[in-house]
Amino acid sequence: MTALRACVHAVVAFTAIIFGLVNQPVVAQEGLFERDRLTGDWGGVRKQWEDAGVALGASDVSETLSNPTGGIRQLTIYQGLLDVSLNLDLDKLLNWPGASFYTDGYWISGEGLSKNAVGNLLAVSSIEALASTRLHDMWLQQEFLNKQASLRVGQIALDDEFYISQYSAGFVNSTFGCPDIWSTDLPSGGACYPFATPAFNGNPAPSGPGDPQVRNSSGTNFLIGEGGFMPIAELAYSFDEEPISSSRLSDVKLGAWYHTADFPDQRRDSSGRALADPASSGIPATHSSNFGAYLVVDKMLWRRPDTATQGLAAFLRVGYAPPDRNLISLEVDAGLTFKGLFPTRELDVLGVGASYARIGYARRLDRDEILFTGIERPIRDYESVLEITYEARIAPWWLLQPDLQLIFRPGGHTVAPLPAPVGRPIPNALVVGLRSGITF
Repeated sequence: MTALRACVHAVVAFTAIIFGLVNQPVVAQEGLFERDRLTGDWGGVRKQWEDAGVALGASDVSETLSNPTGGIRQLTIYQGLLDVSLNLDLDKLLNWPGASFYTDGYWISGEGLSKNAVGNLLAVSSIEALASTRLHDMWLQQEFLNKQASLRVGQIALDDEFYISQYSAGFVNSTFGCPDIWSTDLPSGGACYPFATPAFNGNPAPSGPGDPQVRNSSGTNFLIGEGGFMPIAELAYSFDEEPISSSRLSDVKLGAWYHTADFPDQRRDSSGRALADPASSGIPATHSSNFGAYLVVDKMLWRRPDTATQGLAAFLRVGYAPPDRNLISLEVDAGLTFKGLFPTRELDVLGVGASYARIGYARRLDRDEILFTGIERPIRDYESVLEITYEARIAPWWLLQPDLQLIFRPGGHTVAPLPAPVGRPIPNALVVGLRSGITF
């Protein structure tokens, strides 16, 4: 099935190339490697639709990743994400000023390297998910005060709006996108890829055992209230000294969130005993809510003269959640990116990033188990990743990205499953891969 899906991705790309080549008048035709999107302007049809308020989008991310050493086992995988979107300008379509409608859906294929081979928490790919076809975002937005304020209602992903660094988003490892302090700690992984939920809903999947991506396999559960609510607020301040582009190059964001659901204690049972104590009931103590805060700093350190965005930039993200009810209690991401490192490759980006995720009171539970059983075992403390990546812009519509990651203490330094020797931690892993991104 994976091979079939890979072939379909290739056929889609090839068909799009042919369509883009033959469906435009000769007098208006752009060169294949000069156009913004692979399929071009559809002989003027795409622009006509957009002028009328209808914008169709499609993009494909395909990659192969391998861990030649370390992890639970060695494996080479393929995975792909086809994202199709529809954006309606309701002012143009219905004469409804300031209103718009947006929806998109995913076709996810292949298998994940982290789940099937590495065994780590900070998933090595931002597109790793269960193979499926699913709805993602679907919302209606109304703008006010000359576009200075807006209200958005519908199904929304957390990582659409919050905890975002513009300089970390290009990395392959998932934690540089939606942070793992959310995707690991929140119920069912929270409203992060591949999930979105009705705004502020705290759980993207119905309650029950097993994989939440199976419990909400199509993204159409539209849960409201089940699993609690998660209000979130973020303040942002831009400190660009000489803004010469429409985007902010340097800013700081401070955010906080609160979750109303019950969360189990990571160490104690309902009577206050250690869960590792043979006399324990085995039922974790319950915390009636959860909360956290985060800081994001983006800074352009040096900008090449007479350019808008080329140069050396840095990012820092710090997130905290209480260690008694969260597996990850502290996450720190930091890195550097250089856009236009080579004079003839002004759109390419070189990136070096690192992430550190500290384990909460679960590390104390591991010590308790050693104390009560007398059996030595690894004590979970942290997991970290170092990533080096290079985004090569082959054409405005095509990106190739070789990638290298070093995964330290996979699973937070947890015990490797059999047939590994009893009590041995999962070995550090090396991950190498190549990602291709196409905008149709």
